[in-house]
Amino acid sequence: MFETLSDRLTSVFSSLRSKGRLSEADIDATCREIRIALLEADVALPVVRAFVAQVKERARGAEVSQALNPAQQVVKIVNDELIEVLGGETRRLRFAKNPPTVIMLAGLQGSGKTTLAGKLGRWLREQGHAPLLVAADLQRPNAVQQLSVVAERAQVAVFAPEPGNGVGDPVDVARRSIEYARRQQHDIVVIDTAGRLGIDQEMMKQAADIRDAVSPDEILFVVDAMIGQDAVTTAQAFMEGVGFDGVVLTKLDGDARGGAALSVRHITGRPIMFASTGEKLEDFDAFHPDRMASRILDMGDILTLIEQAQKTFDEEQAAKMAGKLASGDGFTLDDFLEQMMMVRKMGPIKNLLGMMPGMGQMRDQLNQIDDRDLDRVAAIIRSMTPEERADPKIINGSRRARIARGSGVTVTEVNNLVVRFFDAQKMMKRLTGGMGLPGMPGGGGRKAKGKKGKKGRRVSGDPRKADLGKKASAGRTDASPGLPPGLGGIGGLGGKLPPGLQLPPGFDPSKFKFPDQK
Repeated sequence: MFETLSDRLTSVFSSLRSKGRLSEADIDATCREIRIALLEADVALPVVRAFVAQVKERARGAEVSQALNPAQQVVKIVNDELIEVLGGETRRLRFAKNPPTVIMLAGLQGSGKTTLAGKLGRWLREQGHAPLLVAADLQRPNAVQQLSVVAERAQVAVFAPEPGNGVGDPVDVARRSIEYARRQQHDIVVIDTAGRLGIDQEMMKQAADIRDAVSPDEILFVVDAMIGQDAVTTAQAFMEGVGFDGVVLTKLDGDARGGAALSVRHITGRPIMFASTGEKLEDFDAFHPDRMASRILDMGDILTLIEQAQKTFDEEQAAKMAGKLASGDGFTLDDFLEQMMMVRKMGPIKNLLGMMPGMGQMRDQLNQIDDRDLDRVAAIIRSMTPEERADPKIINGSRRARIARGSGVTVTEVNNLVVRFFDAQKMMKRLTGGMGLPGMPGGGGRKAKGKKGKKGRRVSGDPRKADLGKKASAGRTDASPGLPPGLGGIGGLGGKLPPGLQLPPGFDPSKFKFPDQK
């Protein structure tokens, strides 16, 4: 959603990085570009004015003029102000001292309240709660049935005593749901209320009556992030008519410009608490202002990526897989398939890569990523026998043809997968031996090029270095490399070890020889 704003701000800051010192004109030009970027993103004008004024004031202060890198300091200022506009700190739900905690959802029709009720219920269930969804939207056709279906998918309970479609009293349903939750030991009640296509007195009165009947601990205003400036107008009307404690943004995965997210909190003074980023029930999480600001400025969102990985990967399984990776040979195609399926559970590959810093500059390449490629790889591996997955070396020409027919791909694709798997095994061996550092034992580092000397030693191709090597050798008692003149190899010390030298138990220095010693 914030792609346009992110691209504009990134281009603004890239022009600053070449400047060692920022003049007054540079600051004015930067703030002018920021103002244009925010207006193009459909951010409300009062928000833009306040934001740019604050950035300009801080940019003219000592924190920029005395900074070693003024451009980075301006980026930091913009990041800080974005976090402030988006709410400052992450706002958590307030829970009642005596359960159940009552959460009331309000908003216009079509904003996604019913689907969001299911997402919130699933999220609360994963947090260890026992939520109850209440069907208090009795006006919209099939709203009760939709909530029942969503609740079943989210694996949470639902209270729907009335059929809806214009039948039943929503205030009475909401009131009865509290007693039902107490009897059934549900600690949280989520009430889905009716909306309208626009603001009207009937909707406001019904929402206010439900509020008065159940005294909710949290009233969440659900707003469609794609409606732009209308989101601000609707939020102000709800604030005056019903009041609310927090904002929930839906459809953040859309292609709108995202100005609503930057405007609603500033205009209403209420924090954004949750965000819905897709159609699936799991595409929902608490809203973190600092992470969203980081995404807008193309600095990535590593914390969210780590949290998603922790939810998906089992610690014991990850430790077991790490041992196989370290051994190199123990890593099979079955393990590869298992890891790939784990990554798929985390979400689309494009979204995961988009959380990495700097990926905004590679948006065209990210858009070309197709998750179906992973499905084809999975089909190839599943078309193999258990013996072939454990030992891909036995896959000959006839086996590859059979695997290709079974998975619906070409033999070339099977060949490419097998070759890449062997390359990955070799790379793991090189990385796990000597920590992958050139020159370390088993590190896979390249050997130095040069001419061989008389006793198999390599001599540098540089005449000056070769001459220095000869002079160093002349001052040694033997020809062991890498030791200062006069010390020689350990085996050539004749038992005379430097004072304080600690050797491993059982190590006999007189029997030790370097590879070039005879």
